[in-house]
Amino acid sequence: MTAQIPDQATRKYDLKFARWVRDNVPGGDKMNMCMQCGTCSGSCPNGTEMDVGPRKLFMMVRAGMKEEVLNSSTLWECTSCYRCVARCPRGVPVTYIVQGLASVAAREGYAPKIENANFANSFWWSANAFGKTDERLVTMKYFFSFGLVEGVKKALANLKIALGMVKAGRMHIGMPHKIKDTKGLQAMLKKAAEIEARD
Repeated sequence: MTAQIPDQATRKYDLKFARWVRDNVPGGDKMNMCMQCGTCSGSCPNGTEMDVGPRKLFMMVRAGMKEEVLNSSTLWECTSCYRCVARCPRGVPVTYIVQGLASVAAREGYAPKIENANFANSFWWSANAFGKTDERLVTMKYFFSFGLVEGVKKALANLKIALGMVKAGRMHIGMPHKIKDTKGLQAMLKKAAEIEARD
C-alpha cells in the first residue's frame, strides 16, 4: 500500500506518535537531530523504489502521521546498506529507525503478511545454510517463492537495482560467503530449537 500524504496546510499535527517513536523505537531519541537535509534519501540506492524516502518519512513521524508512516513502502524497501547512517551529517541512525518502524508495522498488522513470511523464510534459509545472509540468494529465493513466472518478473524488474548495488560495491559477485564453523552453527541452532520446543 502506498502512503498518501495529506495537504499539510489543512492537517493538524499530533506529537503523540513522534514522542512514542522517540521513546520506543531504537534510535528514535536521535530523530530530533534530523535537519531535513535529504542526505539520507539522496544516498539511498533503493530510494527510487520508496514512496516517500527516509527524509519525508521522518517528517511524517514528526507530523503524527502514524497510519501513513506504518503503511509506507519505505519500511520494506530499505536494504540496510547503512549509507544513510554513514553519511548523515548529524549522526542520525536512519537505518535503525526505519528498521524499528518496520518492526512496529509488522507487530501492529500493517505489513503485507504473505510477502513478509516469504522473505523471512528466505532470509532464515541463507542464515541457516551459510551462517551469513547472501543478499543475492535471499533475494532470488524470495522472488521465486511466488512461483517461476512471478520470480522471473520480479528479477527482471529489480535488475537495475542489483546492477547498481554491484557497481557501488554493496553486492559481491562470486561464491556465497560462509562462516568457518558451519557444524558448530548447526549444533547451536539445533540446541536453540530444543530449548524453544521445551519452553
